[in-house]
Amino acid sequence: MVENGFDVVGVVTAVDKPAGRGQKIQESSVKTVALSLGLPVFQPNNLKSDGFYQSMCDLRIDLGVVIAFRMLPERIWSLPRLGTINLHGSLLPQYRGAAPIHHAVINGETKTGVTTFFLKHEIDTGDIISSDTLMIGEDETVGELHDRMMVVGANLMVHTLEMIENNKQHSTPQVFDSTLKIAPKLNRAFCKLDLGMDLQSFHNKVRGLSPMPCAWLETAFGDMKIYRGAKHDVKITSEEKVFIHDKKLWVDLMDGTYEILELQLPGKPKMATRDFLNGIKK
Repeated sequence: MVENGFDVVGVVTAVDKPAGRGQKIQESSVKTVALSLGLPVFQPNNLKSDGFYQSMCDLRIDLGVVIAFRMLPERIWSLPRLGTINLHGSLLPQYRGAAPIHHAVINGETKTGVTTFFLKHEIDTGDIISSDTLMIGEDETVGELHDRMMVVGANLMVHTLEMIENNKQHSTPQVFDSTLKIAPKLNRAFCKLDLGMDLQSFHNKVRGLSPMPCAWLETAFGDMKIYRGAKHDVKITSEEKVFIHDKKLWVDLMDGTYEILELQLPGKPKMATRDFLNGIKK
């Protein structure tokens, strides 16, 4: 937005938090860039506080922009003269919710997109301003897709701001029906892999949760995070569901065999499966 000439009067971001092994206090990358550009930065502990509200009033905001942030109180997002817009990682109205990119990949979608819309009281339901579509690769992970969407989303936001600035936006109300897919928040239980899944669903869940928060599987080696793998239609006979064969690590599924290519065990770093197998005592 700054590079394209828009007057950013303030940036709201998360409070500084301890991170890493040393638990040193670190600021968000958003804060780092904002300060380097000389922009005022706000890091409220409580978004509902009167002090934060007054600081936003003092900025005399024309338009609010929200990207990947917490849920704002209505008196904050309704404050700007022209309203507040949000960038969402799906083609709304599909995949409303906290994890749209993850769920699109997990569900085996072949395309997704980014959407800008005006905030309203119900989450992700405001009038759509603009959108852009991306195709999803057959083996693409959610991390890889996110990084592509990040660039497309930034360009879409600039385009949206230009339309609003020139009074050329034509926002469209979202349509609600029973066929819409949702994108609820992820938790550890959801990320657990089921050995009763079919091969394609297993593959989609692995790549749809990689690299964060990561799909995991109970194995004889411990709870194993799986970052990457490959589908094989051929069944390999074994007494175990997760087994080593021909110097490779496999998962026996109902309609094929899944080869684990990259993994992580508790207390260990992420590693290629070949390195893991080389470290197993014979």
